[in-house]
Amino acid sequence: MVKHLPGWIMKRYAKLWLKFKEKDFTKSDAKKILNKDSSLPVLLSELRKAGWLEMKMSEDDARKTIYKLKNPTINFEAELKELAKQK
Repeated sequence: MVKHLPGWIMKRYAKLWLKFKEKDFTKSDAKKILNKDSSLPVLLSELRKAGWLEMKMSEDDARKTIYKLKNPTINFEAELKELAKQK
């Protein structure tokens, strides 16, 4: 299930989406885009919990995590379907 994102998360997601789209990236890649934003660990965690981000371990280095954003169009459609189910 995809959850609605608060404004502060959506702004940062938009910056990441404009740079990476559906390409893999690392935490250090994201840090460069978000200008060393101190909320990066929280952001990545919240995006994952809300269903907007996928995570996997790096095949080259098991200590590193690889991230991939989910397409916002698909997420918005899923969110709309969830809202339509509610009475």
